Amino acid sequence: MFWQTWSFAFGVTVPNLLILLLGVFLRRTGLMDDSFNEKASRLVFNIALPCLLFFSVAQGHDSSGSNLPLAIYGGLGTVVTFLLLELVAIKLVKDPRERGIFVQGGFRANTGIAGLAYASLAFGSEGIALGSMYLAVTVILFNVLSVITLTRSLKGGQGKRIGLKPIMHGIVTNPLIIGLVLGLAFQYSHLPMPATIASTGDFISGMALPLAMLCAGASLDWKAMFRSSNVAAWSSASRVIFVPALMTFGAWLFGFRGAALGVIFLFSCTPTAAGSYVMTRAMGGNATLAANIIAVTTLGSFFTTALGLYLLRTLGVI
Repeated sequence: MFWQTWSFAFGVTVPNLLILLLGVFLRRTGLMDDSFNEKASRLVFNIALPCLLFFSVAQGHDSSGSNLPLAIYGGLGTVVTFLLLELVAIKLVKDPRERGIFVQGGFRANTGIAGLAYASLAFGSEGIALGSMYLAVTVILFNVLSVITLTRSLKGGQGKRIGLKPIMHGIVTNPLIIGLVLGLAFQYSHLPMPATIASTGDFISGMALPLAMLCAGASLDWKAMFRSSNVAAWSSASRVIFVPALMTFGAWLFGFRGAALGVIFLFSCTPTAAGSYVMTRAMGGNATLAANIIAVTTLGSFFTTALGLYLLRTLGVI
């Protein structure tokens, strides 16, 4: 079982790491530069990722009945971890403009792609069914809360006083949130999805993660990976160690067992979402720091996923 667990973790985490490294290589060979990264990141943020979120939600299954407790726990857990990281950022991150990036890197998990892959490989169709509504709730919260923390951090760091209006404007005009809301509206309308539209959406959605990860890899700064402030290190540790431990222990206390507990653990220990890089860059934040956090969590999640699964299976709770 030990080697099966490590093989599982290797299979679902290493592809993302390889794409990141390919981005590093393309940057060094000159095939990807800052100008390309800027345009490609805008394409991902405004078109590809919203399209991915729309079609993943619009074509999902409505499992709101049996999986409602799981989704409620995921939503509450996401909000609690976000608030805890906001408090920690005030004490830990000296530069106010980097606090939002620290928080986003710590709580924004890659549930939409890596999470579903983890759940599918570990629990098959049961894992996908359990995670479907959990995914919808958490992805909406990830995007809304990311807009809030980045807006407060980036504009507040410039000495501006931030009210509710700019935060709400950032939420309602965010392409990722628009894609999610439209996807939910289409799902609950029960309208048929034309095959041609679905195929086109799959093509556009398919480039979202690879292109985002390539841009993140091309933006990595190895020398600044662990600067004196250690923002990337602490944010990464939160994402792959502290948040999964808190979410899994809380779920165990609330009585989740078996595949449900396993899905909560797997969704919470995924790397930082690639969308955090494109959102940070689009909003004028430190995109290099965001890319560094993605790189560290992509590598770190391999170990925490394998060790966590092995521990939970040894204890007999999943």
